[in-house]
Amino acid sequence: MLEKFYFAHQDLILYFVAVINILTFFIYGIDKWKSKHKKYRISENCLISLAVIGGAFGAYLGMRAFHHKTKKNKFRITVPLFALLYMAFFIWMYVHVKL
Repeated sequence: MLEKFYFAHQDLILYFVAVINILTFFIYGIDKWKSKHKKYRISENCLISLAVIGGAFGAYLGMRAFHHKTKKNKFRITVPLFALLYMAFFIWMYVHVKL
């Protein structure tokens, strides 16, 4: 069943993953800019949610590139954990779903 869904929506899945990661990266950068300029911030729940729904790689790269949320354990644990989970899932898909 997973194979049918994947093959039917392969392009859509790849576009979603790319877009959510690019968007998440820039949102982390925007929130860092806002923190430096004492502006209204993006909530931590929103930032974590973006990582959880598929933007974990963008979140991780944003944390590193902008030095943002790197001292908060909530982010130091959750974002890399989901990045690893997504990486494992994509490897599993590559190995088990005949591409």
